Amino acid sequence: MKTLTRIAAGLVAVFAAQAWADTTLTVYTALEADQLKAYQEKFEQDVPGVKIKWVRDSTGIITAKLLAEKAAPQADVVMGVAASSLLVLEKEGMLQAYAPKGVEKLNKAYVDDSNPPTWVGMDVWGATVCFNTVEAAKLGLKKPESWKDLTRPEYKGKIVMPNPASSGTGYFDVTAWLKLFGEQGGWTYMDGLHQNIAQYTHSGSKPCKQAATGEFPIGISFEYRAAKSKVDGAPIDLVFPKEGLGWDVEATAIMKGTKNLDAAKKLADWAASKGANELYEKNFAVVAYPGVAKPNVHIPANYESLLIKQDLRWSAQNRDRILAEWTKRYDSKSEPKK
Repeated sequence: MKTLTRIAAGLVAVFAAQAWADTTLTVYTALEADQLKAYQEKFEQDVPGVKIKWVRDSTGIITAKLLAEKAAPQADVVMGVAASSLLVLEKEGMLQAYAPKGVEKLNKAYVDDSNPPTWVGMDVWGATVCFNTVEAAKLGLKKPESWKDLTRPEYKGKIVMPNPASSGTGYFDVTAWLKLFGEQGGWTYMDGLHQNIAQYTHSGSKPCKQAATGEFPIGISFEYRAAKSKVDGAPIDLVFPKEGLGWDVEATAIMKGTKNLDAAKKLADWAASKGANELYEKNFAVVAYPGVAKPNVHIPANYESLLIKQDLRWSAQNRDRILAEWTKRYDSKSEPKK
């Protein structure tokens, strides 16, 4: 009898493994392209039999794509997309609530407060200005220290920043200015900044890449791309405006209705693990798992304290209104969409 029991248990294990062996998850993401390979390789090594097929674009485009597919979702999981966007999907009833293994170990500030949560944070990314010192010296430009400095007349045509309708980075910049300067003051500030903008890009990292190559002397971007560009030898200084930095959380969520729920849970478990956070730490100054982050020579040790008091639910609830107003005022300088 014991032998039969062992055989039966073995068969159950084999069938259970086969049930999700070679499952391919369609994962929508706004992660940087140079992060995807490392994350995928480690996940597929840690969880044999589950593969990832990425669908990558900027945050706003991924969010719009998910909303357009609401009636017939194509994604199994969303990973590395702004929590403010996931809160929009949550409101639409599109996310499968799930508490990953070990989620209680993560910083509660970076996890959805629903029980169970509908999204779980990976890392924080926040605003940084990339300032090309070589090009600035040629043009006689002084390095800015604040957001309001960027409205000075000498910067006219010298600044690029992300379009908030396309880029999560651009959106947290806009919501941060509305929080820092008030609703009316925020739009007044952006009116002044607009006079100095050469172009609004559809990528949060592109402005820093443009500053790094000297195409424009100033690019409003985020700390990961800025620090990486600096490490790669770009002649840029990282500026952390003294009024405070906008930010958002890159997070993971399971799409409601996925036909690969068990495998999707495996990815959510992995994304919340200490091992995964150790990968995020290679790119970001703040990660969801306490004690994992390490100092970065190009990012201030007090970086987390520079982040403004952000209300991600407010950002999600007011997204359509804010983007409509921004588009009406400033979209004429946006780069053409591909």
